[in-house]
Amino acid sequence: MKKRSFDSSNATAISFMVVLLLSIFSVLYIYYGASFPRFNHLSSFSNSPSLPKKYQDQSDQKEKPITKWDPILQDESQISCDLSHYHYDLCSINSPTVLDPITSTFYVIGPKSPRNFIHKIRPYPRKWENLTMLKVKEITLISGPRSPKCDIIHNTTALVFSAGGYTGNFFHDFNDGFLPLFITIRSMSLSNQDVVLVIEKSRDWWVSKYSDLLGAFSNYPILNLDNENITHCFTSATLGLISHGFMTIKPKLMPKPTTLLDFHFFLNKAYSKAQQSNSLREVDRPKLVLFSRSGGVGRVILNEVEIKNMAENIGFNVIIFEPNHRTSMSEAHGLINDSHVAVGVHGAALTHFLFLRPGSIFIQVIPIGVDEVAEMCFGGPAKEMGLTYLEYKIRIEESSLIKKYNKLDPILVDPLASNKNWWALLGRVYLKEQNVELDLIRFRKYLNYAYKKAKRSMYKG
Repeated sequence: MKKRSFDSSNATAISFMVVLLLSIFSVLYIYYGASFPRFNHLSSFSNSPSLPKKYQDQSDQKEKPITKWDPILQDESQISCDLSHYHYDLCSINSPTVLDPITSTFYVIGPKSPRNFIHKIRPYPRKWENLTMLKVKEITLISGPRSPKCDIIHNTTALVFSAGGYTGNFFHDFNDGFLPLFITIRSMSLSNQDVVLVIEKSRDWWVSKYSDLLGAFSNYPILNLDNENITHCFTSATLGLISHGFMTIKPKLMPKPTTLLDFHFFLNKAYSKAQQSNSLREVDRPKLVLFSRSGGVGRVILNEVEIKNMAENIGFNVIIFEPNHRTSMSEAHGLINDSHVAVGVHGAALTHFLFLRPGSIFIQVIPIGVDEVAEMCFGGPAKEMGLTYLEYKIRIEESSLIKKYNKLDPILVDPLASNKNWWALLGRVYLKEQNVELDLIRFRKYLNYAYKKAKRSMYKG
């Protein structure tokens, strides 16, 4: 075969092509470089924390329909995910994105990607519970193919999470929902409620019950991922919620020092409540809220009437409070926030402690076998929030389990150390089968202490 000669005309042509390609690359870099990091060599899928950058405040811009926008997706360098945490996964799309709610898919908008990139996330902060997470819808993040056209454009970021899982249990509504939502938004440094909440399993009763609180997080209507059938575009998106653990905020993990007390003040603002109402300065008897339980739910105070009478004889104005799913949140907040003392057996209703004013007294009655959980869910957080926290650990004689088990049975004597199946027993025995009958003489000492402290705080106020 005859070899081609490599003459000067070939060299000239190659030089021309090199110059042309460099020129094109320079133009693309100048035009796209600031917005699309495809021109750097950083990995797009990171296991280190990565939150979306804050866009300019556009909260005053109205939602508007879009009639012509047919973007092409950017490559995977616009998607970053943090999969390193025990409680949650967090993904972000750091560029314009379009949501197709029918397929629960977010497409990255940008120049055409050389290859497809797909990642799925279940945006609920109980990552370690596999069975629970399987009930949470997967959301897909994708770059590569052409994205669908946009029906509605939002000039702000989307925050995507699930209200599934244990939603409906008051403790979990806050522990797995609103507290992580608060942490996430503060971590994103968003201001003026400039975020659209895109929620999976956003059921009508839940939206109605928490409408005031949801409105404090966002100026925009909620997007119910299950009911939408048109596409939506956003400037960026975060998928998932950040959790620091059970009912806690760890200041060192926040961009700016933030504590559970800040969440308390946020709740006050959401329910338009001042730190101290005028009614507190007008009453002579300190107000005590006694959380009540009834029916076959377990952890019922069997001598509740006697406890109420004793507290009133000491000098308290006692209000029996048994919340349910129909209880008005604003009324519950007003009641608890106006109180000096709250008393109740360990259970989801004690989550209302978040409404107590700093310095208030919170007495948790702890049934047998519940010590660790009680401290984790309420004891530690109450102290973190600046409450005067007292724990009344019942004795074996005060538990209804004494009628079912021998007094020396390990289930009663040493629940944690003597029972390998403690976690299973927690729900079946210690929480559901156990009621309490408080020792009036012993419990009176707690109420006397709470009364004296409440009176002193009233005089100071």
